Parts: sequence; C-alpha cells; structure tokens
Amino acid sequence: MRLGLISGYSGAQMGLPMDLILEAERCGFDSVWTAEAYGSDAIVPLAWIAALTKKIRLGTGIMQMPARTPAATAMTAMTLDALSGGRFILGIGPSGPQVVEGWHGVPYGKPLQRTREYIDIVRTILAREVPLEHHGKEYQIPYTGPGASGLGKPLKSILHGRKDMPIYTASISPKGIELAAEIADGVIPVWMSPERWDLYDGPVKAGFAKSGGRKSMANFEVAPFVTCVMGNDLEKCRMPVRAQLALYIGGMGARSKNFYNDYAKRLGHEDAAGKIQDLYLTGKKNEAMELVPNKLIDDVALVGPKERIKDRMAAWKASPVKTMLIGTGSIEAVRALAEICA
Repeated sequence: MRLGLISGYSGAQMGLPMDLILEAERCGFDSVWTAEAYGSDAIVPLAWIAALTKKIRLGTGIMQMPARTPAATAMTAMTLDALSGGRFILGIGPSGPQVVEGWHGVPYGKPLQRTREYIDIVRTILAREVPLEHHGKEYQIPYTGPGASGLGKPLKSILHGRKDMPIYTASISPKGIELAAEIADGVIPVWMSPERWDLYDGPVKAGFAKSGGRKSMANFEVAPFVTCVMGNDLEKCRMPVRAQLALYIGGMGARSKNFYNDYAKRLGHEDAAGKIQDLYLTGKKNEAMELVPNKLIDDVALVGPKERIKDRMAAWKASPVKTMLIGTGSIEAVRALAEICA
C-alpha cells in the first residue's frame, strides 16, 4: 500500500506542517498533496515543499479547473515538474458551483465536458507533437470568438514537458469516475469505504472499455482521501471526522445540489444524510454532527488506537485500492502507518 500525506489548504493564516512532511518522506511516504478552496492556492505551497524535500512525489489534490485555463495549468505543471526533478502529479477537479460562480466568477457549466477537453489540451501541450489547436464545446484554441483580434495562432510550449506526467481527477459520481478511468491516470475520491468497491467497479470498468483497451487497474489509481486520527479515546478520535462529514454532507453545496450528500446516500446512509442536511442548513450544526453514523466514520476513516487502525488497514489492503492519501496532523500516526504498510 502506497501512502500519500494530505497537506491541504490554509486557514486564516498561511503555514505548512514541514516537520510532518519531512517525517513522512523519511518514513517512505510516496507523495504529499496540497489543495485549494478560496484562500491559499495549491501550487505555491507545493513549490515550497518541493524545495525542502528530495524524493517524495508532489501532488495537487486539487487544482480547480475553472480557476485556470488548461494552458496555464500545463505551464504551471511543467514548471514545477522540471524544478522538482519529475516529481509532480497533476490533480485537477471541477470544484462546486458555489465556488466556481461565487468566487471565480465563471459559469459552472458542464464539468464532465470541461474535464474531457481540459485533459486533452494539457496532454497535447505536454506531448509537443503538434501546435496546440482545440475546437470543443468548452474551449476554442486559438480563440476566434467575440472580441478576438484574429491574430491568435497555434503554438507549442517553449518548455519541454514530461509526456507521461500523471493526471488525476477528483470525483465521486459514477459518471465522473467513469470519465477518469477512460482518460486520466487516477481518481481521487474525497472519501470511500474499502468494502464498497461496488460503487467504483462498474464505472471504472466502463471507463476502461471506452479507452479502447489502453486502461486497466495496472495503470490506473483509485487514491482516496483517508483521515487518520490515532489515540486511545475512540469517540474523541471520531470527533474531527464527524465534524468534517457533517460539513460535507450537510453544508457543502446547496440543498438541491450537494454531491457529498448524494454520495453518502449511495454508501447506504440515505436517512441520515437527509436529516444531517436538514439540520445543517437550518444552523443546527452540532445536532447534525450527532447524526453522523459511527459506521460511516469507521468505514471511511482510520480512528482509534494503533492496533484498531492496524486491523482496519487489513480491509484497505484487501481492496483494489493501492494508494491512500492520509489526512493527519500527527507524526506518531505517520510513523505508525508507515510501519503498518511496510
């Protein structure tokens, strides 16, 4: 089992847990991942991490597609990859309509279509086989629409990028997972249960079939975020996960469009998901937290004493998942997981 460490994004003040990251590298963690919402970005912290590490791979989990043109993302990816000695993993995702339209000020549109075109454009830039041209529903390159000067021309990147740079997408919807399996190198679920591979098996196989035989589990990663809170008090360890799940299931999105709420229902918690959302959206956040099922927490996270976490890891190791992206602030947890997975 390969382990990644989630660094995430900042709160009100910018900072990086470099002691934790360096210990993860020392312990043999495969990768470290940064994120962005509507505060700190994913790339600047990752560049800082790259400068202070030697071998751990560097992933974005995720860069928001609506925040950058595909060409800007490709430029950033090639630059960081070159400066880090080929350690970069490009993780991208659509974000959600509240952030896309409320923060970036662009239409949410059709995220699956955007993802397909975005990856196609980035791969064309990385390959440098032909000058960049793309005529799709989301992107027109060179641009010839309203306000165009008419002077745009197809270009090749000056910088020679790595053709085989891995590209992951963030998704938990069946169609999003299928698209990732068809055109990407991996998918990043925000959380998942190793016992519910059935939610991924069908979409992954459908995506492989559409790839024309190019894709299989041998060259595709399902790399979920997995929170780890290690300690002797099980209920205390569950609390941070409970709060996170209540936020995502209850308040991350509108009542009519909350991908995480839909996902919790597919995981078998339909009744709880509906009640959590009702409470959260009426300001009763503590009551919403109380309704997050212990089973859901235990299914998607690693919580409790080291021996309990070790027992739970057996289910992950028995699943098709070969990479876990660990969210923890504990050096002891990093060391324990490295030992368990050795």
